[in-house]
Parts: sequence; structure tokens; C-alpha cells
Amino acid sequence: MTQLGLDYPTQWGRQYPARLARNLYHLFYVGPVVRYLSTLDAQGLEHLSGPGPYILVANHTSNFDTPLVLTALPTTVRKRTVVAAAMDNFFMDRWTAFKTVFVFNAIPIDRHKINRRSSQQALELVERGWNLLIFPEGGRTPTGQLQEFKGGAAYLAERTNAAVVPTYIHDAGLLQGPKYAKAPQFLEAPNQKRHHVSVTFGPAMFCAEGENIRRFNTRIEEAVVALGQEVSGNRDYNITRPSRP
Repeated sequence: MTQLGLDYPTQWGRQYPARLARNLYHLFYVGPVVRYLSTLDAQGLEHLSGPGPYILVANHTSNFDTPLVLTALPTTVRKRTVVAAAMDNFFMDRWTAFKTVFVFNAIPIDRHKINRRSSQQALELVERGWNLLIFPEGGRTPTGQLQEFKGGAAYLAERTNAAVVPTYIHDAGLLQGPKYAKAPQFLEAPNQKRHHVSVTFGPAMFCAEGENIRRFNTRIEEAVVALGQEVSGNRDYNITRPSRP
């Protein structure tokens, strides 16, 4: 019987038959649909011209964010990209898990606590040259502001010396907001079946010698905020940090 959760097997999704089928699916279905619904604009692609691997760290507004980013990526990068997907949302049902791996080349991540098994799989894939798309907020923003990042991306970059590419997705929450988003301003906005969305990739970042993971994680957060302020023109866009005792 196929295991679920962190035990769900995902290696088949990275083998040649699945990769070929996925590439065709993206070419003839996912990409055209995304570009029709979002009139997608991709910026900063020059930051993805190196050898990689890249750890793509993005803000998370909508359930449509993953296909948006994957469609915005250069084909050569997308073909070698794995998506970190929430175990509790996508890997607790066999059919959902199958679709998530097939369409997005996903691996399960425990977003609620530090889990060595899920981080080890991601670490090994990056070390083998796979790019990783991760949403470090751990879920869609409930406020529209960036939520404090969990440290997984910074940890993986520090361990592998992979380049972190800060990524900002603009206005995804306004694309069929009641269906895909969570923040009130998107839920209360008109349900637009089409909306212009942009995905902007920033300059690659590396963990500096002697820099601890917490500080590097803060720099990554700040880079995504800076992209968000620049692209949106909203200087109030910032990080919402939970109050601590």
C-alpha cells in the first residue's frame, strides 16, 4: 500500500517518463492557461542565467502562485525544479498526492515543525543539482503583508552553497481571489477571471562566510520585501512578525 505524508514516494516524478509527460502538460496546458488567466509578465530572468542550482524563495498570496512561478521560469530551469509542498495539504490523499507530484514535481514538507526527514530530502535534491521552489511563510498570507519566513531556505542554502533567488509575485491575490487567496482584501475584491500578474526574480544571494542562518534568513526576507515595494510601489509592504513574550 502506498504510504502518505512524508513517506509518499516522489522519486517517480523525477524520472524520465514523468518528466517528459509533465513538460508536455506544461507546454500545452498549464502554461497557456496561466498566461491567459494572468496575462503573466516575468521580470529578472537574467538572474537565472547561471548554472544553478537555485533556491527560489517567494511570497505566498494565492494557491495559484506555484503555476505562476513555474510558468514564469525559463524552460531549462523549470524542467529541473522541485516544489516544496505542504505535506498536510497535498500528501494526505493518494489522488491529490499523485497529481501534485505529476504536475509540480513536488516533495512533501512539514511546515509546522522542523523535520529532519523532509529537510534531508530537499537537501539531497539541491546537492544533486535540482532547483527548489519554496514558500517560506508556510502558507498563504492572511493579511496581504509578508509573513515571517521559516528558516528552511536559509538552512538549505547554507548547507549546499546554492544561490537563493528572492522572488516576488505581484497581484496574484486579485486573480479569482475568493477561490485562491486568503487575505480579506482579496476575498472581498471582485472575482476577476483574468488579471495581470507579474513574477519578479531578484539577484542571487549567498550565505556569507561566518553568517548565521538566522541573519541570512532575515536578509532573504528583506530582499523579497524590497522587490515587493519596488514592483508594487507600496512602501507600506513589509514583514508582519508574530509578537513574542
